[in-house]
Amino acid sequence: MSKKILVFAETREGNVRKVSYECLSAAHRIAEGGEIVAAVFGSHSSQQVTSLAQYGASQVYVVSNKQLDPYTAEAYTQAFTQLLSAVQPDVILIGHTALGKDLAPRVAARVGLGLVSDVTDLSVDAGEVVFTRPIYAGKAFQKKKSVENTILATIRPNNITMKEADIHRIANQVDFAVDIKDLKTTIKEIVRKASNGVDLAEAKVVVSGGRGVKSAEGFAPLRELAEVLGGAVGASRGACDAEYCDYSLQIGQTGKVVTPDLYIACGISGAIQHVAGMSNAKVIVAINKDPEAPIFKIADYGIVGDLFEVIPLLTEEFKNMLNTKD
Repeated sequence: MSKKILVFAETREGNVRKVSYECLSAAHRIAEGGEIVAAVFGSHSSQQVTSLAQYGASQVYVVSNKQLDPYTAEAYTQAFTQLLSAVQPDVILIGHTALGKDLAPRVAARVGLGLVSDVTDLSVDAGEVVFTRPIYAGKAFQKKKSVENTILATIRPNNITMKEADIHRIANQVDFAVDIKDLKTTIKEIVRKASNGVDLAEAKVVVSGGRGVKSAEGFAPLRELAEVLGGAVGASRGACDAEYCDYSLQIGQTGKVVTPDLYIACGISGAIQHVAGMSNAKVIVAINKDPEAPIFKIADYGIVGDLFEVIPLLTEEFKNMLNTKD
């Protein structure tokens, strides 16, 4: 049975986030010939229609309201619930980002829906959508079906293969007006601590440091390696607690969960709290002086050695390999 699927297209600094395109690809998996609708919020949202069409949306609801330019929970929840009344989708997909993790449960509570969060895979079984999500800090996976008529789920970044863009696809643009009122919060200024590099949650390569980097300056070779590989820098809770880096880089049970193609753990022991945030990486490389470090138990490749000697060698070798390809 065909389904009408609504994908919330999250934007950052004027661009649609990659996970939203992954949500569109997920929608194609389960639509069964139905309609795929995207929704984008903000005063510049009309600029995103073309790219959303190219990645699979047949209709794009444009909510060009200035009150939605900075994210606030109240404004987005009001706008989203009004949109749902108009679209009446069978399935709603939102990226499992900081924004999505805040917005999805609010919308679910407001309209009385169940929520399947942190989905890493999905399929259709006898007409029902089956979601796969990790449990017990990634040690096991469970499959879930929704008993509601409308299904709401958040999709973890870097888990659904993104479809290739079709530059010939076009979508019907629907300008949608919302009535946002009685807001209790106002955003005056946004101060970003994170770097302007690759988004950590969506990076294909993550170079992460732990207490073994010894200082804030110790992250310099990690940043150089990440730059060469086109990746992002992350950190363990220990490195953040020691003030070697900002908590915005923290990966783990109480930080960000990442699923890159390549995860390079530098000077990280492998505490269970950190492993919970990166164990589903496709390839894990561990660099540590201690051959008994727990991180080696989950690593695909292990290098026993001083990270300050190993990383510069890796960086130079990758530079040579990449220059040879060019």
